[in-house]
Amino acid sequence: MSRYARQMIMPEIGADGQARLAAARVVVIGAGGLGCPALSYLAGAGVGGLKIVDADVVEESNLHRQPLYSMADVGRRKADAARSALAAYNPDVEVLAETRRLDPANAASICRDADLVIDAADSFAVTYILSDHCLASGQAFVSASVLGFAGYAGGFCGGLAPSVRAVFPDLPHSAASCATAGVSGPAVGVLGSLQAQLALSCLLGLEPSPLGRMVSVDLRRFTTSSFSFAGAPEPDDGFGFVSVADIAGDDLVVDLRSIDEAPSTVSTGARRATVDDVAALASDARKRRTILCCRSGLRAWNAGLRLQQAGCTDISLIALG
Repeated sequence: MSRYARQMIMPEIGADGQARLAAARVVVIGAGGLGCPALSYLAGAGVGGLKIVDADVVEESNLHRQPLYSMADVGRRKADAARSALAAYNPDVEVLAETRRLDPANAASICRDADLVIDAADSFAVTYILSDHCLASGQAFVSASVLGFAGYAGGFCGGLAPSVRAVFPDLPHSAASCATAGVSGPAVGVLGSLQAQLALSCLLGLEPSPLGRMVSVDLRRFTTSSFSFAGAPEPDDGFGFVSVADIAGDDLVVDLRSIDEAPSTVSTGARRATVDDVAALASDARKRRTILCCRSGLRAWNAGLRLQQAGCTDISLIALG
């Protein structure tokens, strides 16, 4: 047990805590900037089973903030490359890799039997899909987001805490990404490491529980803050995400992507529109379920707000990635 001696000597862990970690199963969605440190520290701590879900491939531009990978991994699927690295790091841990995108249709099967789910995808749609699933299933959920030098991490659901929607009931009207605004490698490493600590504290049953608590970090100003949202109410008017397979023949499907962005619409009969002109479809949208589609889910959310203001009530979203 020399591998875990330095953590087992801690009274909060000991032999019983180490046994709890060895028996735990954690699903990590995303093996990028957040996922790399989270996976490394979970494997290092001896969490018995890790499932990595990521459909992306390693690119050279990833390497400044994703130290699980090397130049030799460029072009490999991240989930496979991460599994190889973690297996070499700690062969005691069972590591599974799934090279597919998470969506509402497969979230339940991907997360089945997990003691805890980690959202390291840094995607609006993935965060809300996983949060909705974990709220319904009672699974503990740790999510984080980072941009530039700053970000947050928090513990949600688990039968003890509210969901992400209770803290963030609405998406922003616009948002930058790591590709457009950049991200500090150490900053994303700090947030991913914080996710690992939140997850370990939850698996060990430490008090105070990380569920229902959020920590914000700003490494440009070197400040941190935290707050409890344990009593926050769940909103009752948010938009749910569905998959392409959920589209029915009588749905009004609106594709918000441009022709340049997507030459073909998401489904036969889908209408094209922009967020600014979607309200023109309100008379039809009031009569049936309306499904709004875009790449990230952000435009679909904002278009949904326009239709909601026009009296439409049955609205779902699809994020096509």
